[in-house]
Amino acid sequence: MRPLHHPSLEEITVEGVLYALSDSVRARIYAQLAAADCTKTCSVFLKVQDRPLPKSTLCHHFRILREAGLIRSERRGVELHSKTRCAELKSKFGPLIESILKAYRSQSPFRSKRR
Repeated sequence: MRPLHHPSLEEITVEGVLYALSDSVRARIYAQLAAADCTKTCSVFLKVQDRPLPKSTLCHHFRILREAGLIRSERRGVELHSKTRCAELKSKFGPLIESILKAYRSQSPFRSKRR
């Protein structure tokens, strides 16, 4: 298996973070990971925004989040367990990431479909 790429804190850019979170599915995945108290596999997100997503599409979204430096993933058997890098990102970007999440959560579609 290929090793997973996790950019160092110095490699993470504002542009990369904003691009990764510009997609509503990725924003929802990231918001749910940030709210979780443990790692999650992509199969937890097979139904995002009340529509089923193929696992290949989810893997693509998780790869973009990981390569942007927003999440850290670890292989456990055949599954990838992911969690956010919020603490690391806060040390580099201050309140930027939390502000984006707060703005995303305040949008009515997220509030009405939140579970």
